Amino acid sequence: VNDEVVLRFEFPERPGALFNFLNRLGGRWTISMFHYRNHGAADGRVVAGLVVPEEERHLVGAALDEIGYPYWDESENPAYRLFLG
Repeated sequence: VNDEVVLRFEFPERPGALFNFLNRLGGRWTISMFHYRNHGAADGRVVAGLVVPEEERHLVGAALDEIGYPYWDESENPAYRLFLG
């Protein structure tokens, strides 16, 4: 997907966590991928893709920080590129 940013998150296992994520990001950018995995812990693991135009990339970090979930940008990770390529 052109302009896709691939992110890895730790989602808290609590009511409203997904709603919070979708409410803050889904209206601004297209969510192109969302994979959730629960390991029976306090946090679930998520890999998500967002379609973000190059000129808006600088806004992504601030939006993610506002959500407050730990995240990592995996857009340049060769393993993700190979898997998702």
